[in-house]
Amino acid sequence: MPVTKQYLRYVPASMWGVVASPKAPVVLLCLRGVKGRYAAVAAVEHVFIWDLRIGEKLLVLQGGKHEVTALAASPDNQHVAVGYSDGTVQVFSLVTGEVGVVFSGHKGAVTALGYDHSGMRLVSGSKDTDVIVWDIVNESGLYRLKGHKGVITHCHFLKDRNFLITSSKDTFVKWWDLDTQHCFKTMVGHRTEVWSFAVTADERRLITGSGDNELRVWDIQYKQQKQEEEEDDEPPTKKAFLEVKEEEKEDDPQEELEDRLVCTSQVGSLLRKGRDRVVSMTLDPTGTILSCHGPDTVLELFRICTEEEIQTRLKKKQKKLRKKLKDQEAAGDVPEVFRTLEDEIQRLCNVSAAGKVKSCDLQLEANGQLKAFLVLHDNSMETITVPTNEKKPEPSGKSRLLLPGHRSDVRTVAFSSDNIAMVTGATETVKLWNRSTQQCIRTMPSGYALCSTFAPGDQQVIIGTKTGKLQIFDIGSGSQLQSVDAHQGAVWSIALSPDKRGLVSGGADKLVKFWDFELINDEKFSSTSKRLSISHARSLQCDEDVLGVKYSPDHRLLAVALLDNTVKVFYADTLKFFLSLYGHKLPVLAMDISTDGTLLVTGSADRNIKLWGLDFGDCHKSIFAHDDSIMCVQFLPRTHMFFSAGKDGRVKQWDADNFQHILTLEGHQAEVWCMAISPNGDYVVTGSHDKSLRLWQRTQEPLILEEERESEREKDFEQTLAKGEHPAVAGETSGEAGMAGKKSVETVKAAEKVMEAVEIYKEETARQEEHRRECEALNKQVPLPPPHPMLLAYGNATPPRFVLEVIKKVRSSELEEALLVLPFSYVIDLLKLLNDFLTEGWEVELTCRCLFFLLRIHQGAITSNQVLLPVMDNLRKNTQDRVHQIRDVVGFNLGGLQFLQREMEAQNDVTFFADATERFQERRRKKKRKERAVLAIR
Repeated sequence: MPVTKQYLRYVPASMWGVVASPKAPVVLLCLRGVKGRYAAVAAVEHVFIWDLRIGEKLLVLQGGKHEVTALAASPDNQHVAVGYSDGTVQVFSLVTGEVGVVFSGHKGAVTALGYDHSGMRLVSGSKDTDVIVWDIVNESGLYRLKGHKGVITHCHFLKDRNFLITSSKDTFVKWWDLDTQHCFKTMVGHRTEVWSFAVTADERRLITGSGDNELRVWDIQYKQQKQEEEEDDEPPTKKAFLEVKEEEKEDDPQEELEDRLVCTSQVGSLLRKGRDRVVSMTLDPTGTILSCHGPDTVLELFRICTEEEIQTRLKKKQKKLRKKLKDQEAAGDVPEVFRTLEDEIQRLCNVSAAGKVKSCDLQLEANGQLKAFLVLHDNSMETITVPTNEKKPEPSGKSRLLLPGHRSDVRTVAFSSDNIAMVTGATETVKLWNRSTQQCIRTMPSGYALCSTFAPGDQQVIIGTKTGKLQIFDIGSGSQLQSVDAHQGAVWSIALSPDKRGLVSGGADKLVKFWDFELINDEKFSSTSKRLSISHARSLQCDEDVLGVKYSPDHRLLAVALLDNTVKVFYADTLKFFLSLYGHKLPVLAMDISTDGTLLVTGSADRNIKLWGLDFGDCHKSIFAHDDSIMCVQFLPRTHMFFSAGKDGRVKQWDADNFQHILTLEGHQAEVWCMAISPNGDYVVTGSHDKSLRLWQRTQEPLILEEERESEREKDFEQTLAKGEHPAVAGETSGEAGMAGKKSVETVKAAEKVMEAVEIYKEETARQEEHRRECEALNKQVPLPPPHPMLLAYGNATPPRFVLEVIKKVRSSELEEALLVLPFSYVIDLLKLLNDFLTEGWEVELTCRCLFFLLRIHQGAITSNQVLLPVMDNLRKNTQDRVHQIRDVVGFNLGGLQFLQREMEAQNDVTFFADATERFQERRRKKKRKERAVLAIR
């Protein structure tokens, strides 16, 4: 039997360098009774809760492997809903920081989230053009709304009516009646995509932003308003059949329903300062200030005036007009001043941010101070204070949160020789980090860094810039020691010599330059000690731009990667030509030499990795490694294993001896630009376009290649399920509403567990029946055989109770999809079990939910099955009895609580829950009127 090679697993250790990701909006939170201090922002796959006053993270909501694309806070500020790029929605508790509910229903990234006024329902919109309404309490999906043809951009529940407004890139704004799951109105007044909208506090104005520089303002008129004021409960008079037919010919029922519910009309437009599209619009919680911004640095603020302010302004205008027209006033011909859009919505001011604004949230304080919290495109947050009480408010009190990360992509990273410090370089700065704590030790302004390394002794850092300079920084003082114009073009690569006496650099000017370290006196640096400097020793002229340089560990060879897709190998001492390695179809962007100096690995823009022998220059293997350009490859010290990373966002580990793929490290959501391995090989650090730095740590856990391949096949199967169509449901038509869930690996596994539980139930029931017959035959008590191990695992449960426990463990949001997968033979057994559950009074609500869903799906097969007729009759009786029993218990408890409320109100002379009770009664009256209106239409 061959000996299997053992590998150790690398696991994610930490992620840092991200202040706020721009793909999800910033959400202000009210924690511990404090407003305007805490903000929730996306940080790649996590959610950070920042304390903006002290600039520190208060809480980290841990995500999975998918990027956060949407955020929404619950009205009570106890939970945060997070939407991910894989279509799932997770609801986190802000008290514990743990996931409370998981919803899975979308096939694309979640793009919009919104709570209703009570916080009991959540709506999500996605790139798959569907809108799903979720029940937070029951932890399940209510229904899927299908009607848009583009990506959903915004969703909003109305407070006083059971309506939902959605906007999409298909240029439409749709109104949904959630009582009937029907789109009763589509607004078509936009020529381009509708990117966002806002509804005023009184829900009488709708403001939409699209791809032009106009904010369109719409007037909302609810046609049921007059009917709501009337308390007449008489049913509508019936009409003759011919009269109904004539009315149907004259009027379209859809238009009649729209007119009966809502009528919208455009009342004007607000011109924005920016010329590009609207990115987002935000109203503060009081509904007074509206913010709007595009993909630029300008945030525009508008004030939405109240009715009292509008009337006061109109009176002032009328008074001024009377003074101006005194003669006409005497004649009684003073014209009346009409209400305009400028009287309702006034431009407050324009605020210039420090960078491109990606999202905004507002907080209006009692003293009139408006705080605008901005997430910028350059991985930073900014807080701006605007005094709204002044006539010409000027922004003040600007503060930024930017130190924890770079403003642009990290293009280079390097480890110190003691495995403790790391240096990263970006467009504007070089940062020094502590590996164990991920804290930034030094931030040093620099040029556009493309490559970096620690000088011998780890006291200085050397970087190569895009402008052709080599810059030396002192770590202790954080100052720049020297800047040398090394190349005429970009310095693409630098490498320390193995004897630590110098370095070599390769640039876009087709030169390879050799530099020697030296110590010189510098009074600016120190009057008593010398500082490190570099001096040019010699140069090597090449035919093409130099993209990479690398010494062999024995200092014998120098490998140079050129723009002509080849790698030239020279002798390091004489610079004589030794080998030419050709075979790549595109330029080599990264290369490395193993510790023993026998292997050279190259990664190219053609997505291939090639392994070369440095003895004769033969190509050992060519591997199609990544789905995009390979940006970095590096050997593990003292091994023939190496890591590669590319623009596909993946980091992979390979074995150069048997050419096997060992492991894929997933976490980055964008291109990986740079990578470094610690000298002891225990740590790997990578930098990406998503602004994150990730540390991967080697553990003592052995890695088995067969298990890795199996897990990869499972991921492929899950992706195939996610891309598949929704399953066909019996009795369901392709209308505007559908089932909220989707088929996934979890639902399939849940269905398999239920099927297994039913099989165990049948086996155990048969064994018990056989034992009973045996006892009757022998006329004595025979010992009962040991139960199934699964029954023992569930606390020696009975077979029916075991099935119920398995069903209870199925996630509530996946229950319908799991039941949908069950074959009909298992449905027959499950119906009999549900009857037993109802007879015993176990989990009546869950049992009824399963029963009603199975009856709706398998109605035809159940009604045609003669065996199920007595079962269905028993189910009908038991269901009615148990539901009536629960209703009586709930009614008794409600009556007792109301009695206690009245007693406490009488004793303490206070009124409890007055607003909530009034809203509840008003909602019931509206629902009754709406039902009568729908009946009248039909």
